[in-house]
Amino acid sequence: MKEFKGNVAVITGAASGIGRAMAERCAQEGMKVVLADIEEKALAQTEEEMRTAGAAVLAVLTDVSKASDVKALAQKTLDAFGAVHLLCNNAGVQAGDSIWESTLADWEWVMGVNLWGVIHGVRVFVPIMLEQDTECHIVNTASLVGLMSYPGGGIYKVTKHGIVTLSETLYHELKQRGAKVRVSVLCPGSVNTRIIDAGRNRPTELQNAPVEEKPSREDVMRFQAWQQAIQEGMPPHQVADCVFKAISEDKFYVLTDPETKPMVRLRMEDILQERNPTNALAGTGLT
Repeated sequence: MKEFKGNVAVITGAASGIGRAMAERCAQEGMKVVLADIEEKALAQTEEEMRTAGAAVLAVLTDVSKASDVKALAQKTLDAFGAVHLLCNNAGVQAGDSIWESTLADWEWVMGVNLWGVIHGVRVFVPIMLEQDTECHIVNTASLVGLMSYPGGGIYKVTKHGIVTLSETLYHELKQRGAKVRVSVLCPGSVNTRIIDAGRNRPTELQNAPVEEKPSREDVMRFQAWQQAIQEGMPPHQVADCVFKAISEDKFYVLTDPETKPMVRLRMEDILQERNPTNALAGTGLT
């Protein structure tokens, strides 16, 4: 996709972080923007601020883990703007402990938003794009951790690895059919967002029971290191710049930080050499 002006973009998780940055970049490019998010107050504020800045926007309260909500999002997009040319499946959350200590609620919430959100987005919007028979693009937000191997963050990594292979398969299938729909998978490293506070949007029915015991010193230090890494991460608007460059160049893999590529290469070499997994974060204080 070379031309953006006048086209319609749908972005999930659009009220904060990477999603909001992509929405603002879409508006700068002259696109009509549909903002989807589950955080009602932040969504309304984003809509108001972008509209005040002159953008053509529509806010749709959406729980991407529900197929019915994503279908409603698509219908409201078509009712308002008549088409959709860019879909950014971006909504994401983080929760859980070790693979076996994470609760069922942790698994259901993170899988529902991160992975099922992308699945629902693809299932609902791809048929619309194919019927339009116009140049379209889908950007699925995975993560650098979807290409790495290390302990911790298991549920999140399961979803992000899943998004990578889902996107690769979607790319091949659309190309095989000669479709005008292109695909990119976004794999950023640390980005300065509110992912660490994702629990603010966790549904009541998927909340964990309060924990009475205090976290260990090691857990506290690990959390602080993770928090610092996020705070020092790339600004979301730079990620949005990377995304639009990738769309313009029809680029599939979008790695925002070249310095992280050795971590990806380490896992690939483990696989090719059939050796046991190497902890890519060893010595960083993050695991």
